[in-house]
Amino acid sequence: MAGTAILFAWGSEYANELFHRAVMVSSWLPLLVAPLGLAAVAYITHRFFPGSQGSGIPQTIAALHMRDAACRDAVLSPRIAIGKIFLTFLGLASGASVGREGPTVQIGASIMHALGGWARFSRIEVERGLILAGGAAGISAAFNTPLAGIMFAIEEMSGSFEQRTSGTVLIAVVVSGITSLAVMGNYAYFGHTAAGLDFNRGWIAVLVCGVTGGLLGGLFSRVLIFASSGNLPGKMGAFMRARPVLFAAFCGFVLALIGFLSNSTTYGTGYHEARNILEGTGTLAPTYGILKMLATIVSYLSGIPGGLFAPSLAVGAGFGANLAAILPYAPAGAVITLGMVAYFAGVVQAPITAFVIVMEMTDDHAMLLPLMAAALIASAMSRLVCRRPLYKALAKNFLQRTSR
Repeated sequence: MAGTAILFAWGSEYANELFHRAVMVSSWLPLLVAPLGLAAVAYITHRFFPGSQGSGIPQTIAALHMRDAACRDAVLSPRIAIGKIFLTFLGLASGASVGREGPTVQIGASIMHALGGWARFSRIEVERGLILAGGAAGISAAFNTPLAGIMFAIEEMSGSFEQRTSGTVLIAVVVSGITSLAVMGNYAYFGHTAAGLDFNRGWIAVLVCGVTGGLLGGLFSRVLIFASSGNLPGKMGAFMRARPVLFAAFCGFVLALIGFLSNSTTYGTGYHEARNILEGTGTLAPTYGILKMLATIVSYLSGIPGGLFAPSLAVGAGFGANLAAILPYAPAGAVITLGMVAYFAGVVQAPITAFVIVMEMTDDHAMLLPLMAAALIASAMSRLVCRRPLYKALAKNFLQRTSR
């Protein structure tokens, strides 16, 4: 599992680099590459790999609630895993604003589910435990964050800590983490920061980031949930349902326009942009956060496979940089980190997962309490805008579509 995640990470980075090389040739080239690429991905997805579209996390959560073995096999299988890998590569090579972390969850769950099938487990509880463990191991290996893998399985996928599956989850995450360390070393996904906050005026940044990130993340989630229901109004909704491949090409054209406005910074995962913002090694336009959010929405609407984790963290870093400009009494690095955790918590409404994943990725344990507080505030504010957690709502919509 960890080896697959590592190869997937390397391939995703290479695909992302290929697209940026094309942008260096001409900033107008994405107007051709993005529409054609997204249309091709949409066609292959619908024709050969149905069930692989989107993040992969909602499909994995949906599989946990499926009683019919054939339905689970249609969502979690080696064929779906292969399709998810290939199509994510192609999407990134086309400039889509997607991540590899969500797909890694479905890939990991597919691998563990297939292993369970070969072992001929008869109990549904054992099969659910393997799916849960595969998803958790996917997050652990994708981000090099073992604790986040555990918390993701507890808080986001299962909704509770089930004693009968916790051992399987822990073993899968530990093995995945050890393999990742052996191959890639003890690295931090977004580098290292030494940011901190005092307990006086600096904590105002926690409240500001929590409220702002939570509202924006909730708005983002609400848009995606509404779009995934297939109820887009008017001619646009009819176009999306009747001509999914042409609609994906249209989304690619819009994505290229957004990329042109952002000086080509909104394409891909957003990993490098977020790291530059966090470490202060690069400058991005003040509009980066909002443009990256729009690019991610458009990429998701196109119906291609791709995750939301890395793009959401990049959006949060962009908004954090905006807030740092109006909060001069707090260290900029601390505000940016708070922006990342707040927006991410607002998107997924899983505060524990949010602050653990950001803390592990930035290797900044001094920010533990501020990150916890910002994540909790953001989750509460997000529920004012979007009452249903994103991935659970998307999983419910997916189950409804597959049961028709």
